[in-house]
Order: sequence, then structure tokens, then C-alpha cells
Amino acid sequence: MTSPTERFVVAIDQGTTSTRCIVFDRRGQLVSLAQQEHKQYFPRPGWVEHDAAEIWRNVERLAPLALRRAGITLDQVAAVGIANQRETTVVWDRRTGVPVSRALVWQDTRTDALVTALRDAPGAAAVQERSALPLATYFSGPRLRWMLDHTPGLQERAERGEILFGTMETWLIWNLTGGKHYTDVTNASRTNLLDVHTLDWSPESLAFFGIPRAMLPEVKPSVGSFGTAVAAFAGVRIGGALGDQQAALFGQTCFTPGEAKCTYGTGSFLLLNTGTDLVRSDNGLLSTVAYQVEGSPAHYALEGSIAITGSLVQWFRDQLELIASAPEIETLARTVKDNGGCYIVPAFSGLYAPHWRSEARGVIVGLTSYITKGHLARAVLEATAWQTREVVDAMNVNSGLTLKTLKVDGGMTADNLLMQYVADVLDVPVVRPLASETVSLGAAYAAGLAVGYWPDLEDLRHNWHRAGQWLPAMDPALRTTEYANWRRAVERTFDWIQPAA
Repeated sequence: MTSPTERFVVAIDQGTTSTRCIVFDRRGQLVSLAQQEHKQYFPRPGWVEHDAAEIWRNVERLAPLALRRAGITLDQVAAVGIANQRETTVVWDRRTGVPVSRALVWQDTRTDALVTALRDAPGAAAVQERSALPLATYFSGPRLRWMLDHTPGLQERAERGEILFGTMETWLIWNLTGGKHYTDVTNASRTNLLDVHTLDWSPESLAFFGIPRAMLPEVKPSVGSFGTAVAAFAGVRIGGALGDQQAALFGQTCFTPGEAKCTYGTGSFLLLNTGTDLVRSDNGLLSTVAYQVEGSPAHYALEGSIAITGSLVQWFRDQLELIASAPEIETLARTVKDNGGCYIVPAFSGLYAPHWRSEARGVIVGLTSYITKGHLARAVLEATAWQTREVVDAMNVNSGLTLKTLKVDGGMTADNLLMQYVADVLDVPVVRPLASETVSLGAAYAAGLAVGYWPDLEDLRHNWHRAGQWLPAMDPALRTTEYANWRRAVERTFDWIQPAA
């Protein structure tokens, strides 16, 4: 039982497939969790949508459930923080609060033709310079332009100030507070619309996209004041908001330049703190805002996004039916001592960082009659490790910093063989924290920091405890040979999809 005087922080973790409300205590330990999936809509190939109203209803249901499971009351909640799926685009009516359509999800690629045209438009290079991002279907600015183009009358309504835009944390803050229209710098930095130096919307970029300033939220530090809730957590201050990958960096307490984390999930995201200097990449990485504490300069990060990691294990399970459950892949992989000369490059929808080759497609190379399903299982796990190595190499070159340790989180970190292989191919220790919910914890940390629940960043570091560690044990000559083989395998994926004649 908790003491009635004890206080807690709640994180709303709004993810791609579900929303969770998690209660944390002062030691950063999970007290209770309530979770609800939401429906995925796929109206056409490449189109991915969510019902933003359904997601808000889920938050309203989950809030009291999380408190009840924790055995606490609303007046024991010191603050609420939000972590969210990034780049997902919501547009709604300012007066009624009703979305004008379903939200366009970060995975959605319907803006492909639009982005191709925008890249050739006058001013495109300047937009990329200001935002520190390439023009790509990944980001929310092109999605907003597409919605304005394809919803009759929406442009005119937006210009009259009747329509609001936001990513998912903005939508939740608006509903929680009864109309506060805010975003944080990490989510704003994923739009192509933010000037990453001024940390405000760029008038020139808005003109390039034809997006009215009136529909955009106010940009705020990640740790600060986003208003007081009037719904779900009525009377509680919202003190933090971060995009999910930045929240994981914050939850892993990577506050010093050179510290990095990798979240291993469906895909994997490796972020390296580069401090208050924005480091631009010429090696296929993204430059992004890591976080900003109110009253302090923003910290930046280099990000390497890997499209297919955990989903490769799912493919191995569901499409090839070689295992019955994801954890079985480690057992199967341990039936052999190596990959038998077989490599799998999972470019199912192209390659992300550091290659950014949308025409690439997956390959299995090195097949001989010697290869068993055990070798294939090992090749599946090794693919995640080698993709991590490619991103780390690019980061080391770009940042001038050399990675000393990699902090990991996410579901795949339960696979000890995989984590050992990551340590082997990186030649650095890999460490997993005791707290597995690092995205949610980062949102909680931001909120608690804003209200003085935790006094400073150093206090948060004291909450970080190691649960697992893997030290490199691979022979350097073998590492060099295997990496060369991997890179040759990657080259086989290039130019598979040929442009139409």
C-alpha cells in the first residue's frame, strides 16, 4: 500500500499501436500500467491512418484505471508527461475539437509524389538547411500539405484560423487542457517547418509549403509548462512532452555529449547526444532536437533510424513459420555456432540510415545446401547487429565523438544472443537498464523535473541501474571479415526496384 502523502508522476505513452498510462515513483520505478490498443487503418497500399478521437477516448479511460491499479488518488499525482509516436499528423476544428479526417501516421507514404515535386521546387535546399532534415515522406510537414491539398475548403479554413494542426502530443495537450495549443521542440523538429536554431517555426519554410502560421501550435521546451489538465487528470500540471525516441534518450539519462541509446522494437532507433551543438550529417543520419529544459539551451542529437529489426523476427515467425513465438529465435539460433556464410538484409521497404535507398529490397545471400533454419535464425539476429554497426560508424564519423558504451532498451533486448552480438560487432559494452519502459520513464522524468519532483538531471542519473551487460568477445579479424561480408550483402539490395520507363 502506498502512503496517502506519497506523490507520483504519470506518463502518457501514446505509441503507434497502443496508448499506455504508467505511474512512476520517486525512484523511477513502475508502480502501475494501463494499456489500450487502437485500430490501424490501411485504406490503400502505403496509407496508414489512426482515429485521433479514439486515441483521446482511450486516454480518458486509461487515466483512472492506472491510478486505481496504483492504489492512489488524483491529488497524489505531481505531474503528467507525454511521449508520443512522432510525425503522425492530426488536423482538427478549433471550435468543435473534431478531427477533419483520420490522422496520417508516420509510416504513411502517400506523400511520395508530393515530396519528389517539393525537392525540385525553388527554396527546397533552404528548407532542408533550416530544418536540418531532408525532404522525405517520413516527416509531418509534407503530410499537412497533402491534407490541405486533398480536403476541399481546408486551406481556406486554415487561413481563417478555424483549423489546428499538431502531432499526437499537441492533440492530447489540447484535449487535456481544454484548448491549449502547444508542441515541444522535439516533435516540432520532425516537421520540416522548424528552424532548428531559433527553435520556432520558419516563416520561409511555411511559405514554401503554403502552410498558414495560424494553424500551428506554440513551440515550448520539452521540460516546462504545458498547462493544467481539466480532463483525464483534472487539476494536474502537464510538465513534459517528448517524441518517443527522444523520451527514451531522456529516460536512459543520456545527458552528456557522446552518450547514446538504441531502442530495439519493430524498427530500431539509435540516438547520440551531441550536446548544444547541432551536428549535421553527410552520412545518412538525421539531425534532431534531443530535448530542452526550460531556461536552458536545447540539446541536439544525431539519429539513425533502422526500419526493420523486430519486424524481421515477426516475418520469420509469421510468414516463414519457422518459429512459433519470437523468443524461440534465440533458441533456434543457438543450435548452430555461426551463420554458415548466410546473410539476410531486410530491406523490405528500402533501407533507412545510413543508406536511404528507397529502391532497395531484401535479400538472403550465401545460401548453400549446408544452410539450416538455425543458420537463418542466426542471420536474422545478426542483421540487427550489423545495421546497428553501420549507424554507429556513421555517428562516430559525423560527431567527432567515439561511442564508448551503448545503452539499450526495447523488447528485443531480452534476446541475450542478440545483445552479445551487438557488443561483439560494435566492440563496446552494451548495457540494459533495470527500468525497461524507458520511453514512458523519459516522459515522467521531464514532467517531474518541471515541477520540482526531481531537483535536477543528476538526481535522475541516480535512478539508473544496470540490469544486464554484454562485453565484446569477438576476435577482431573475424569482426573485420564478417563486416566486409555484410556490406557486400547490403550492396546486393541496391537498385532492385527500377524506375518506370
